[in-house]
Amino acid sequence: MKTVVIGSGSWGTALAQVLADNHQDVILYGVEPAQVNDINNNHKNSQFFPNTDLNPELKATTDMNVVKNADMVVLAVPSAFISDVAKQVSDLADKKLIVVNVAKGFDPKTNERMSEAIRHAMDPAKLSSVVSLIGPSHAEEVVERQLTSIDAISQNEKDAQMVQSLFSNPYLRIYTGTDEVGSELGAAVKNVMAIASGIISGLGYKDNTRAALITRGLQEMIRFGSAFGGDPKTFIGLTGVGDLIVTCSSLNSRNFQAGYEIGKANEVEHFLKNNKKTVEGIRTAKIVHKLAKEKNLDMPICEEVYQILYEGKEPSMCASDLMLRDLKREF
Repeated sequence: MKTVVIGSGSWGTALAQVLADNHQDVILYGVEPAQVNDINNNHKNSQFFPNTDLNPELKATTDMNVVKNADMVVLAVPSAFISDVAKQVSDLADKKLIVVNVAKGFDPKTNERMSEAIRHAMDPAKLSSVVSLIGPSHAEEVVERQLTSIDAISQNEKDAQMVQSLFSNPYLRIYTGTDEVGSELGAAVKNVMAIASGIISGLGYKDNTRAALITRGLQEMIRFGSAFGGDPKTFIGLTGVGDLIVTCSSLNSRNFQAGYEIGKANEVEHFLKNNKKTVEGIRTAKIVHKLAKEKNLDMPICEEVYQILYEGKEPSMCASDLMLRDLKREF
């Protein structure tokens, strides 16, 4: 199969290298000529991995027309751009594609999950299925070929198995699943929890606090995802607790880093004015807040993150307010 990976950022580069390592027909599309030249001529993506040599067989291009002859397209772009890029792919494709989404979040205009947004943006005649390739993974570790396990989730189990086969190798193990709703909602909400985890670290709290946050955060993920039709079992898997643990515990997580800066400053304004990175959890917090209100769901951690990001509440006040809520049974 010919695969085009759209997005030469950290995750797109890492996944394109996986396919190159697996001797697949793959090309990486990027918009920055200097970055593409770096990959082709120096076998590096110095912007994201300055100390890592890439597979020399990996090639990159700035020509979007490579999509025309593709069998599979991997969308490795921020959630805010998924719909627009999917529409471009649909316009260029000359046959039905498997579209692999690796973004975690919601379409900012429609509040749709990523797979929903892709299906609505593409001509059905050009789309075989959407497969979400998500789970506990940092691009920085996958590009170094650290042992990693993630999920290929799709309503089309045959296409999920195809993606599983193409990407799996001795350092990347892919499982399949069909609970698109639960998997995508879990992967989205965990970004809000990662911001919360960074905030408590920035405030000076340690392991006890993080353990409580992750555990209670998992309960919120289950509550939220189940309300929209997700299978509760999904949330104890890789796209649930697995993704939650890695993003709440690692300095490689942009969401954790953002939360840490906010917590350390004990205010959000400076971070929002100066941040230039994509932090998916910021937009997700607003959408989760809206959807939770519509469903009348109790989401105290997500609510406090929303209050910090959008209402200017002091992080230290949020921490104490969470601890002083009415006492109750755990289950």
